Amino acid sequence: MTHVKTIVDWLFLIVCLWGCSTSLAEPALGPTEAQAIAREAFVYAAPLVLGYETLYKQSVDSTGQDFRAPFNQIWHNRRAAAPDDDSTVVPNADTMTSSAWLDLRSEPVVITLPKIDAGRYYSVQLVDLQTFNFAYLGTRTFGNDGGSFAIVGPHWKGRRPAGVRAVIPCETDFATAIFRTQVVNADDIGNVHAIQDGYRIRSLSAFLGTTPAPAAPAINWPAPDEDIAEHAVAYEYLNFLLRFSPTVPSEKALMQRFAKLNVGAGKHFDYDSLPPDMQNAISAGIYEAKSKDLSLTIAKVNSKQLPMGELYGTREFLKNNYVYRYVAAKIGLYGQSREEATQYGYYVDGAGKRLNGVVNRYELRFEKDQLPPAGALWSLTLYGTRNQFLVRNSLQRYQISSTTLDRFHYDEDGSLTLQVSKTSPGGSDETNWLPAPNDGFFMILRLYLPKEEALNGSWKPPVLKAIPLK
Repeated sequence: MTHVKTIVDWLFLIVCLWGCSTSLAEPALGPTEAQAIAREAFVYAAPLVLGYETLYKQSVDSTGQDFRAPFNQIWHNRRAAAPDDDSTVVPNADTMTSSAWLDLRSEPVVITLPKIDAGRYYSVQLVDLQTFNFAYLGTRTFGNDGGSFAIVGPHWKGRRPAGVRAVIPCETDFATAIFRTQVVNADDIGNVHAIQDGYRIRSLSAFLGTTPAPAAPAINWPAPDEDIAEHAVAYEYLNFLLRFSPTVPSEKALMQRFAKLNVGAGKHFDYDSLPPDMQNAISAGIYEAKSKDLSLTIAKVNSKQLPMGELYGTREFLKNNYVYRYVAAKIGLYGQSREEATQYGYYVDGAGKRLNGVVNRYELRFEKDQLPPAGALWSLTLYGTRNQFLVRNSLQRYQISSTTLDRFHYDEDGSLTLQVSKTSPGGSDETNWLPAPNDGFFMILRLYLPKEEALNGSWKPPVLKAIPLK
């Protein structure tokens, strides 16, 4: 028996050694593979990191000028968007916004909406740490009757609480809620304020009047570096954020690849400690992500080959297209899903040249009965290229929208021609004038609650015509 046991022990030892030697013999990560993974991981990381920069400014850094409110508290913007509001890039001027960052770790958060007039548009866009629009509340999804909705994190288990219209699951521990309330005109602002005052955010226990859940652990939030989403430091922030974003089944293989580069929840990525060939490989991967994945896709958006509405939505809608998500975060972080608000970008004119008020004036002509098909409203808003903010002008006119259709000057054939230029076209055409800067700019045409012809592509926005200045 002893002899047999000895043979078994030796066989076991041989198997263990063979297994260990096999593991040790696995090839180390080489520069070629590191470059490919770095490219893929950077495309994945950039949107989350850009979103984190916003989270940190708005709900963590209480001493900063962009701070809005602590987690699970609502902040209201009491005025329509203006050029001096530099807290949000590419803001819309059609609605007044409220917002909140939600901490879902200890218990669900309940959002309560008031009942509002049937003709007014309002919505709550819910965005997770992955920057997916995971749900909407408001006119399109639940009507204008209001109600209370429980937003629950990835670890919550339970049934729909009493008094809650719907339970909305979120796959990350943190999320942002962006409230939009339509502003009809300057005289309507008081009505909008009253609606905003009806928005409420409470913990589920506060909503039910029960004992609060134990507080979640405190977090040491790292301050965002400058150009946080432009170089390898993005991987370090991604590792931090993935602690609050449990891996979903469709990303298990992806996270296994990233782990080879020390990218993953709780891992430590240290670019400076890597040998030169690996640093070069990672830098090359980042360069490819920006010069190929980002730039080439933006070119497709500019040329209208890729509708902007394809860039925003749920994880299921995007089918884990991380390049689209990266582009969306760069050209307009937290843009809306197409069924809620379809966007068309005017970054270039009909000849494919970038817009510039020094060189040209522009005309946008909608043929008779071909105005943007929107169930709620539509607008054309202008932004400066340098900072993506609204551009100051003497008329304080930052957009043209369907709320002023009765004031427009129409052509004899019933068409509508909008004028975009740095100087007024004068006369009756000034009603249709959108002031442009003495510099580069771009415009966004938004359709709120777009109709089917906009969603299926049978309606197409007109081409922007450039007319050289003399």
